[in-house]
Amino acid sequence: MAAGDGALTAAMVRMVDTLVVDYDPVELTQELVDTTVDLLPADAAGLLLADGHGELQVFASTSEETRLLELLQVESAAGPCLQAYRTGEQVLVEDLERGVQRWPAFAERAALEGIRGVCALPLRLRDDRIGALNLFTTRAGALGPDDVRIGQALADFATIGIVHARILADSLMVNDQLSVALNSRVVIEQAKGMLAERAQLDMDAAFGVLRKYARDTNQRLADVSRALVDREIDLETILGHRIRK
Repeated sequence: MAAGDGALTAAMVRMVDTLVVDYDPVELTQELVDTTVDLLPADAAGLLLADGHGELQVFASTSEETRLLELLQVESAAGPCLQAYRTGEQVLVEDLERGVQRWPAFAERAALEGIRGVCALPLRLRDDRIGALNLFTTRAGALGPDDVRIGQALADFATIGIVHARILADSLMVNDQLSVALNSRVVIEQAKGMLAERAQLDMDAAFGVLRKYARDTNQRLADVSRALVDREIDLETILGHRIRK
């Protein structure tokens, strides 16, 4: 069932805030995947974004398992998400068990994660395709037409923000910005790993701790991660913040 107007409005406001305060591809794409799972009957979401060379990169996901599922598609160059990006068209797979022959490696891995349905939505503005937002469900046929429309609207909204940022800024600078964002994802993964190892957390829980600290202290997730990796913030400060809060 589609989200209510109030929840959708609140989600739009959060995304506008992400764009207005300071354009950060990492924050914007993470907000997008989190919002779609909050609003729609999707169990997980991931997002692929093309870098300055047109190569797709995993920019955001709602879980470590989803990130690995997206990574598999990029590395195998096959899957519904890549198809949505390449064609600029929505790819709806209500039941992967019936579509296993289209992307066997992806379908096999998805089945291991309990995924039955996929909805891949292109991030596009006219002829410009910049990536894909991907919704995963553990039930076949869980997403209805209204859900897909809302998901595409959210994807379009984020796309406009990213594309307009490219127009307003020097294109070379934006490409550099995307490269920085990609590097930020690497640093975030390192910081997650450090927290997970120290506190015996899984990667999703470690990401939650890291993100909460960044938000509560009004810092960018990437900046906190880099400070942690560079030992400018110690692990106990962030883990202690989780307990105090």
